[in-house]
Amino acid sequence: MSGQDGALEQEVDRLYEKLEREAEEGGYHLNPDREFTRELLKGLVTNIRRYGYMACPCRLAAGERQEDLDIICPCDYRDPDLNDHDTCYCALYVSREVKDGKKNIGCIPERRPPERSKRAQFQAQPAAVASDKAGAYGDMPLPYPVWRCRVCGYLCAREQPPGVCPVCKASRDRFERFL
Repeated sequence: MSGQDGALEQEVDRLYEKLEREAEEGGYHLNPDREFTRELLKGLVTNIRRYGYMACPCRLAAGERQEDLDIICPCDYRDPDLNDHDTCYCALYVSREVKDGKKNIGCIPERRPPERSKRAQFQAQPAAVASDKAGAYGDMPLPYPVWRCRVCGYLCAREQPPGVCPVCKASRDRFERFL
């Protein structure tokens, strides 16, 4: 094994341990097929090296973080896929039933809209979102903006979003202004 291969394997081992710990702490489960999961993690490590972030290894990344926010692992589609299909699109995350061998993984349809970054409804518009929703809570101003994690839905009221979501461990740029 070359030095580069050994370094890759060590990075994969560290990432595996980290994601497995975070998944279980958050009520999620990694695919129990360790060899398959390690191959996915090699793709994540490759994308970290290539782009500086964990773009889903099963999707084509633009290579620009803002355009790829929805496919940074854990992606925006993980929870709906788990709810509907017992696994996420790339099968890194699985339901308890799949982990326990009670269900098999089938085909997962792609939820990511084609040309996602070019469609207006997917462009960030925090000011419009905030002003549209503010009226629903009366005219009383909120002391802090409310931030929503795009991955898990966690909400917090503070000046800036947290550096890391305390629920799903998504990074700060995965938050959007909610109110």
